[in-house]
Amino acid sequence: MNQTLFNVLFLCTGNSARSIMAEALLNHLGKSRFRAASAGSHPAGVVNPFALERLAIENIPTTGARSKSWDEFSGADAPIFDFIITVCDNAAGEVCPVWPGQPITAHWGVFDPAAADDGQKFIEFAKAFAVLERRINLFINLNPAGLERMLLEQQVRAIGQ
Repeated sequence: MNQTLFNVLFLCTGNSARSIMAEALLNHLGKSRFRAASAGSHPAGVVNPFALERLAIENIPTTGARSKSWDEFSGADAPIFDFIITVCDNAAGEVCPVWPGQPITAHWGVFDPAAADDGQKFIEFAKAFAVLERRINLFINLNPAGLERMLLEQQVRAIGQ
């Protein structure tokens, strides 16, 4: 953990909304210290338009945003992740691939804004974005290089509680 750039993977079942927003947010807010990706156990194949709309409203770049399987990140040529963070309760309960490098894992459960009624989706995506933004701001203000692994793991997990 003595490096200056930390790789983070956000997981969700469909990889269409929460994990996409988390990936874009961390890449934007933590760009000098963090490189984020996102994936799903059962990817939807498309990014939810409400997630893209919320990111655009917040002036967060969405270049390259796509729904993808976590299998892309579990092969021999995949990046080594320092942190794996689930953002939905379904993904947290699933059996994940074995991630090389023994990343720190945490669950930051965020309610599913895509499950809201059509008339409420705009507001629910704004709420989910706000939760993710608050947690990511806490996360990027940790000092991974200066913390012992167990303490760091406890602090990353506490962000989601």
